Amino acid sequence: MAKIKDNVKPKKLTYDYDYIFGYLVRFAYDGRLAEGIKKLNPQNEEKLAEYIKYASGGGDPNKVVFRVNDCTDDEGCGSNKCQVACLFQAIVRDEEGKLVIKDNYCSGCGECVKACDYGNLIDRKEFIPLIDILKKRESPVYAIVAPAFIGQFGENVTPGQVRTAFKRLGFYGMVEVALFADILTLKEALEFDKHVRKDEDFVLTSCCCPMWVAMIKKVYHKLITHVSPSVSPMIACGRAVKRIHPDAVVVFVGPCIAKKAEAKEPDVKDAVDFVLTFKEVAQIFEAVNINPSEEKEAPSEHSSMAGRIYARTGGVSKAVSDTLARIRPERIIKIKTVQADGVRECRKLLKDIVEGNIEANFYEGMGCIGGCVGGPKSNLDREKAREIVNSYANEAPSLTPADNLHVLELLKTLGFHEIDQLLEGKKSNFFKRKFE
Repeated sequence: MAKIKDNVKPKKLTYDYDYIFGYLVRFAYDGRLAEGIKKLNPQNEEKLAEYIKYASGGGDPNKVVFRVNDCTDDEGCGSNKCQVACLFQAIVRDEEGKLVIKDNYCSGCGECVKACDYGNLIDRKEFIPLIDILKKRESPVYAIVAPAFIGQFGENVTPGQVRTAFKRLGFYGMVEVALFADILTLKEALEFDKHVRKDEDFVLTSCCCPMWVAMIKKVYHKLITHVSPSVSPMIACGRAVKRIHPDAVVVFVGPCIAKKAEAKEPDVKDAVDFVLTFKEVAQIFEAVNINPSEEKEAPSEHSSMAGRIYARTGGVSKAVSDTLARIRPERIIKIKTVQADGVRECRKLLKDIVEGNIEANFYEGMGCIGGCVGGPKSNLDREKAREIVNSYANEAPSLTPADNLHVLELLKTLGFHEIDQLLEGKKSNFFKRKFE
């Protein structure tokens, strides 16, 4: 495991949440969290103590976004940017003007955190509670990395070097979620083939973006019957790791806060134990002196182009289109796709569908502009990230999961001997969501 230097000194009192997280990771990883907290906040200043609590993994474990200050209008915030940013009207003011988060409306997407200029809204960090598990090594801990991971820890850093970096941190192994994007691509193609039988039929993909799914569930719930009942690749990967290794601890690593909320949803909370963002992992590597670009190469998975391009807008549509053409070339009604890029486009697209303006039979929505490569916790500019993702996709040994022998072998390991079993029978529940 990595070692850290002992010459850590606190900066001048600051409310920079990222700095506080990285600072505490240094001490916690070395078994000295209490010492680090005392050095960082010797006077136990109230707001700083709140930052420290959530940076250390404290607070309600079923929530993602927290208010750390009363945040009244007379304290300088008159714009209410957080309320405007909220997709679901979860943020309101009480009679005294204090900000209130309505838990039953909040989706945990983190848009309010991004919008707040005062640091009064923050997301709970989940790494420090994981450190003891990594160090005890009583259970194998797997990092499952989102398809957008390529290039996030150095433009020329290979997947194998990232895997080695995670192992130095204490993880047992790393799995590319793109492998399970492959499996979900097969399932989505089969769902389309089953449900789109007439010109007026259409489906909404449920893959990838929790903001898109939450928008349908909470605002445009009339469209639920058109949603493909598939789990996200994150959930599929987490469940698969736990089926193969029943005592495993699963940690998802991705570009957005919303995945922290998805992992806690009642029908899928069995799959993932912790969620870290790319930005958090970069801070963790820096805090414990791990440089992925200096690590040794390790074997990588063999996902197809289809799974790898899930990282950017249009990727799911192309993946499903190419796969459908491969497994159902005889179809008379061909797939016609439309993508929504960002929250505004998602809203407009869903509103148009509700109003009967149907232009396609397969709809994809990404809450972040550019898709996952544009996530708020990405380490790269989205255009650069998209370029690197596309380059990695072009290096894939196969175009679709139907041609990917590694994926087909993985399905057999999970008990699926025919791809049609992804839709039919008890086994199919493994990759299904229960939308209500």
